[in-house]
Amino acid sequence: MKIAGHTMGTPEYTLSEAAILFSKLGLDAIEIIFQEDYKCALNWKTTDEELLAYKQQFDKLSLEVSCIVSYASDYNLEDDKKRMTAIEECLRCIDIAYILGAKYIRIYGGTFLDGDMRFDEKREILVRTMRLLADKAAPFEINLVLENHFNTMTTGPQITYDIVKEINRENVGILYDQANIGFLSGEDYKKCIEIQKDKIYYVHVKDFIFKSNSREFVGGSVTHVKEEDRAVVTKIVGEGIVPWKEILQRLKEIGYSGYLSLEYERRWHPMDIPIADEGMKKSADYLRAIMDRI
Repeated sequence: MKIAGHTMGTPEYTLSEAAILFSKLGLDAIEIIFQEDYKCALNWKTTDEELLAYKQQFDKLSLEVSCIVSYASDYNLEDDKKRMTAIEECLRCIDIAYILGAKYIRIYGGTFLDGDMRFDEKREILVRTMRLLADKAAPFEINLVLENHFNTMTTGPQITYDIVKEINRENVGILYDQANIGFLSGEDYKKCIEIQKDKIYYVHVKDFIFKSNSREFVGGSVTHVKEEDRAVVTKIVGEGIVPWKEILQRLKEIGYSGYLSLEYERRWHPMDIPIADEGMKKSADYLRAIMDRI
């Protein structure tokens, strides 16, 4: 398994600076956000020439690009304009992934907020849209990975697996995020991996503790939870409650050899965790120590 650094963890850095940091930390790869108005990201203004310059820098640093992170989520909406906007963003991310040599694009499994009663209808649209995008990505050998994520249609392990299987494309898999599942529904890693194991293509690594005995999840948007609504505190990997030693052992047993991406949430919760120089270093060292023993 290879360790990647996620640019969510480096809001104080430019993308070039983050790449240098990840190289100094001995990471194998970089997972790059695609979004407007974030310092450590690519966006619609990034030209192909700039992408090639980044690629040259990453190659000199011996840093792979593991994944491009799209924040589009409206793939399942009946509103044609909103759905097409999401599709166009994903298509641009496919182009970017191809130029940078990335093999994965993070996908939100649609937009599905509390109180929405149109699950079946929106699931059908999501499946149809993902098939379309998967067929666009396949010639470039790029995989779409649907994340276990709140306020989408792919939250817990069973529904994520069922939707991915229904999409029925070889280049569509699951981005397994045990921490997200842990504070959403609390299903343990054994169940999550067992259900999803033949479609786990990519893994996000992060850690947390609950603030109190109250574990009810409240989330107002797809991207993140408002500070006042949070039931958890973000932690450096190894300092929270997610059993990463056991998870990595089980991932090894099922033959997973892909990326472990440090989704260090300093962008959203800088009051919880230190700057990446310290926190991502400790997190990576913790993962390496585990991998040395399993």
